Amino acid sequence: MPKAGIIYNDLKPVACRVAGELKNQLAAAGWDVCLTTGSSGILGYARPESPVYHTPIELLTPPGFDEEMSFAVVLGGDGTVLAAFRLVAPSGIPLLTVNTGHMGFLTETYVNQLPQAIEDLMAGEYEIEERSMLTVRVFREDTVLWEALCLNEMVIHREPLTSMCHFEIQVGRHAPIDIAADGVIISTPTGSTAYALSAGGPVITPGVQVLQLVPICPHSMASRALVFANTDPVSIFPVNLERLVMVVDGNAGCYVMPSDRVHVERSRHRARFIRLQPPEFFRILREKLGWGLPHIAKPTSVELP
Repeated sequence: MPKAGIIYNDLKPVACRVAGELKNQLAAAGWDVCLTTGSSGILGYARPESPVYHTPIELLTPPGFDEEMSFAVVLGGDGTVLAAFRLVAPSGIPLLTVNTGHMGFLTETYVNQLPQAIEDLMAGEYEIEERSMLTVRVFREDTVLWEALCLNEMVIHREPLTSMCHFEIQVGRHAPIDIAADGVIISTPTGSTAYALSAGGPVITPGVQVLQLVPICPHSMASRALVFANTDPVSIFPVNLERLVMVVDGNAGCYVMPSDRVHVERSRHRARFIRLQPPEFFRILREKLGWGLPHIAKPTSVELP
């Protein structure tokens, strides 16, 4: 019996309703169906009084979501998609992302198009697009305090975000650099259209094998976004007297104390997006962010002298 999964945002009534309907549809077609909520991919915070507070990356996968699962359907917005990949990437399960939210930059289709999409899925009529993910860990000496998979970005900043932080950052074997800023972002190409874009970083097409470092409101004209090979790991050493906050993909994170170290590297796990049509990144940029839309009328003819 083939197996499929459903991951849904249980805070959205439409996602809950569609999850039940989809389970019945797949079961009637002879599929074994596993359900879980996206909230299980939202992690807790390590706190000063309880510094070790994490679940190992490979232990987050929900029961039944294993290598035998053909695909899973995600019902929610971008936050649910980010949490879902944290759950299933270690098992290599491809996800069809269905928008029940607002922006839906990471989603492939909409609820009203889901019946046809499921028919295509069951018939195997789709492509898989793989995207890089990050492994983010916080160390205190040699002890891992916290870790998570990351599809968009890792952000570290002061709490509250009202004053400047100092960081020593080493990228690969390159000489360490000093950055004074409100915070720093380490982003994948997928995350280049999220927080990193708002902070002044470039848009990077998904297939480029790079990461980027973006200072948030840097205290120097020379501190600008840096793009580097994703084979280079990054170590961040906070140079502050107060604790900082690290957030991964906007919904998971921990406190970082002055003696801690943040280590970021390309994960061996990859996000596998189901594409019902050949992926076209520039179309998504245009539809979701308005990139490349004409703002003046094009000339209709050329007058010769």
